Amino acid sequence: MKFGIATFVTDEGIRPGPLGAALEERGFDALFLAEHSHIPASRESPYPGGEELPRIYYRTLDPFVALTAAAAATQNLLVATGIALVPQRDVIHLANEAASLDVVSGGRAQLGVGVGWNREEMRNHGVDPKTRGAKMAEQLAALKEIWTKEQAEFHGKYVNFDPIFAWPKPVQRPHLPIYIGGESPAALDRLAKYGDGWLPRAQTTAAELNRVRQWLADQGRDVPFTIFGAGRDQAALDGFAEGGVERVTLLLRTRPESETLAELDELAELANKNR
Repeated sequence: MKFGIATFVTDEGIRPGPLGAALEERGFDALFLAEHSHIPASRESPYPGGEELPRIYYRTLDPFVALTAAAAATQNLLVATGIALVPQRDVIHLANEAASLDVVSGGRAQLGVGVGWNREEMRNHGVDPKTRGAKMAEQLAALKEIWTKEQAEFHGKYVNFDPIFAWPKPVQRPHLPIYIGGESPAALDRLAKYGDGWLPRAQTTAAELNRVRQWLADQGRDVPFTIFGAGRDQAALDGFAEGGVERVTLLLRTRPESETLAELDELAELANKNR
């Protein structure tokens, strides 16, 4: 298995350039960055972690800006969103941002996507939480049109535009990979229809990984799996290997630079034992 890092880059932790360089020096192959544009103060939506929401959730740097800095400081590191909250983004701007990251990184970008969980955050972006999945499905289809067509157009219920010119196009062909986050039936349906890879969370078992792989095969699909935000439990890592995942991203806490580098040394040792 390959090993990468999943983390939140904020104004209070290590900067993305030094982080990217440190990952590449230690043999990690990818950096996946989370995003939240903001967190509403009302806090009506419960945090999925089941405890008080960590402050990193409302201090994240824009992932495309942070990943550009990481790409500039590295040669081979894959730079990815984990995850971009697509329903909250304008799809034409998103197409431009992701393709631009692919260009400036020399074809090292990956787009991890998801519908999100914070309903108040969505509403502040004008998104109806009940239709966010349907909207993202159209957005993913529209992204591929924009990235692969000289004149792209799309006409759906949530995304609608007449022919446009939109450059840059991604370096990777036909486009940078789209990794679908989530394990629900709706997420898996999006994976089968639009995904170039699957980004399940760390609680996903080997049995479920193998089930989904067979389910995809029955539909003529074969895509790589990357585990998002894994801990240090050896049994879980063994399960990911048993499930045939391509990559495991280990969860890195958001800390100042010196503390981050020390933790990365520990995580690199763990990764080396499991490659």
